Amino acid sequence: MSTTYESRYASSPAAVKQYNTQQLRDEFLIDNLMETGKITLTYSHYDRYIAGSAVPVEPLKLETIDPLKSDYFLERREIGIINVGGEGSIEVDGEVYELGFKDALYIGSGKKEVVFKSNDASTPAKYYINAAPAHQSFSTVKVSKAEANKIELGSLETANHRTVNQMIIGGIVTTCQLQMGMTELKTGSVWNTMPAHVHDRRMEVYFYMDIPESQAVCHFMGEPNETRHIWMNNHQAVISPPWSIHCGSGTSNYTFIWGMAGENLDYNDMDVAEITALR
Repeated sequence: MSTTYESRYASSPAAVKQYNTQQLRDEFLIDNLMETGKITLTYSHYDRYIAGSAVPVEPLKLETIDPLKSDYFLERREIGIINVGGEGSIEVDGEVYELGFKDALYIGSGKKEVVFKSNDASTPAKYYINAAPAHQSFSTVKVSKAEANKIELGSLETANHRTVNQMIIGGIVTTCQLQMGMTELKTGSVWNTMPAHVHDRRMEVYFYMDIPESQAVCHFMGEPNETRHIWMNNHQAVISPPWSIHCGSGTSNYTFIWGMAGENLDYNDMDVAEITALR
C-alpha cells in the first residue's frame, strides 16, 4: 500500500500554552512530506482537513484511509493539488491533466480513481495535497500559476513585499469549502501574512518551500496575546487552528502554499491582530 497516514487531534488554546517545543512540533508540524515513491497524509481533526504529498517514481494511486470510512478517497471529499517538483500528470477517472511546476489541480467529490505520475522518474513531480469534506460535487479544474489571481501586498520597507497567487478560490474554481493558493516573497522580504490575523471560522495549513539550503523559516502561532513559534525547513507544513495567528519570518525570501477550509469561503473574513498588540 503506497498511501500512509497519521491523525492529529485538536488542541485547545489553554492546553497549547503549556506545550514545550517538542510538544508544539508533535502537534502541529508535518515533517514527513515529499517522501519518494509514497503518498503520505496527515488527517487533522480541525475541520477534518487532510494535508499530504505524493512523489511518484512509478504511478501512485490515491487510496482511501481508515478515518474516512469510505470506499474511495473522494467519496465525500474534494482535493486540491499543487506540483512543486518536476513535470508530471494526474489521471482522474481516465482523464489526464498535465501539471508543471507550481500548477494546481482541483478535483471535486465523487471521482473514484486518482493516479499521480511523473514524466521523468529522475526528477519526479512532487505533489502537495490538501483535502476537505465536501457534500456537493464540482468540476475538475486545472489552474496554472499564470492563470492565478495575483495580489501584490506589503513593501520592501517593511520586509513583506509579496505576491499572493489565488488559485483554488471563488471566481477561479467553484468548491465546497477548500481554498488554496501560493504566496511568493520578493528578494529582501522575509515576513509573510503580516499583520497577522485570526479567522475563527476556518482553519489553515501552511506549506513552506523555495527555502534555500541552510536557511529556515520561523513560523508563529498561538493566540495574539500568547504566541509561540516553530522553526521550519523546506517542504514542511504546519497546522494552524482557527483560534491561532499564522505568520512567519525567514532567514531569506521563500514561498509558501496556504490551504484552508471551514464555515466561510470569504477570503477576507479575518480579524487582524495589530502588530504592536502581539505578545
